[in-house]
Amino acid sequence: MPYQDESFGCPVEVGLQIISGKWKPKIMYELLQQTRRFGELLRLIPGVSRHVMTIQLRLLEEDGIVKRTAYLTIPPKVEYELTEFGRSLEPILIQLVKVGEHSISLRKNERNES
Repeated sequence: MPYQDESFGCPVEVGLQIISGKWKPKIMYELLQQTRRFGELLRLIPGVSRHVMTIQLRLLEEDGIVKRTAYLTIPPKVEYELTEFGRSLEPILIQLVKVGEHSISLRKNERNES
């Protein structure tokens, strides 16, 4: 597999760009559980503003990871879910969770030993 594409660059960098950031992995993880409405995502992911959530969801949608479904109801209803491609990233997200849990465990052990 080439490490450099003439037009797009390194595939690893492109992949990281698609899923990296403070909020994208958290959004993707919540959508792994089930389809969510915008307000639900805001409640489940503390600290993210409405504006930033909107931008992150749009980027994930542009990259084919998230599907947005708008219903013509009053009040308006919009749902977000992972696409097939988004679901294919589940092993990566699960591995990130394991890495994070391992790191937290090590840090706790270091504190207890101090």
